[in-house]
Amino acid sequence: MTERDDGPIMHGADMKILGIETSCDETAASVVEDGRRLLSNVIASQVKIHAQYGGVVPEVASRQHVIDIAPTVDRALEDAGVSFEDVDAVAVTHGPGLAGALLVGVNFAKSLALSLGVPFLGVNHLEGHIYAAWLHPPEADPPEDPAASPGFPLVCLIASGGHTDLVLMEGHGEYRLLGRTRDDAAGEAFDKAARVLGLGFPGGPEIQKASEGALGEERLPRAWLRGSLDFSFSGVKTALLHMAQAAQVYPDPTSVPADRLDRVVRELSAAFQESVVDVAVHKTLEAAERWGARGIVLGGGVTANALLRKRMVEAAPVPALIPRPVLCTDNGAMIAACARFQMELRGGDPPDIDVDPGLSLG
Repeated sequence: MTERDDGPIMHGADMKILGIETSCDETAASVVEDGRRLLSNVIASQVKIHAQYGGVVPEVASRQHVIDIAPTVDRALEDAGVSFEDVDAVAVTHGPGLAGALLVGVNFAKSLALSLGVPFLGVNHLEGHIYAAWLHPPEADPPEDPAASPGFPLVCLIASGGHTDLVLMEGHGEYRLLGRTRDDAAGEAFDKAARVLGLGFPGGPEIQKASEGALGEERLPRAWLRGSLDFSFSGVKTALLHMAQAAQVYPDPTSVPADRLDRVVRELSAAFQESVVDVAVHKTLEAAERWGARGIVLGGGVTANALLRKRMVEAAPVPALIPRPVLCTDNGAMIAACARFQMELRGGDPPDIDVDPGLSLG
């Protein structure tokens, strides 16, 4: 137990953790009880700010975090119906991510934990995405501990704007990296593909929307990298660029009739999405079979993609745990959930823990 001014802090049931996330362009805070019961989830998005640049500008993101973090935390506590005095620990992403953005969250969380006299925990952003799979609303019955439902080992696909990793989770805090992208992350590839097709930012949701109603007239290559569980998306991105140029929709689509432009963008969007999803599902299932996984976990913004979720559930021979789309993207709830299990393993972290923009998992 860890002492605090008003008595001992519980490390078990009913423990309320405030989770803070500022690794990229979302300022997020949540209160989670017992690592699984989601009491609040507040996200201050910067999408509209960065959309004008076609991607995240680190300095702009950091400055906006400074503006948003205090009101976001206040709102998370209000939505949860708790006060600062009810918080048993404060957790925050300390890596990987943008250095300036991480510093805003970590320094705020340290100061808050110190002022409240509660433990402070630095959480790996990638690990947080995994634990989002067991979050549930307060009115629902709590799911079992990940060790029991469905049980270890688990194969985890973490796909976002900065990462595409396949990880074997052999227990709480026990990870083995099985595969990763050799070039672009899946989310980054979606963003670049969307720019080529004249779509908005972020690219994943834009391409999913644009692909609706496609007839499957186009096909793009897959980088299978036989014998490896690694990913590569640079080739399909380049192939898309060449097809867009041949169809005259890039770099200047103004000479293309509107109906033809819409059809080409729709078909190329669908082909690109199919290529990424096909490889992601295949590699994840291959890893699950090879390592005898009892379940598959998806996490990260790319796993909010409807086609990926559908294909994975249909093809997986073991339970596929996929968070609600809002919990796939960056959020404070996943940080709080992960921190609960970290607390059981090692307690809080020292106050001198620093940000680690290149932090890995496994």
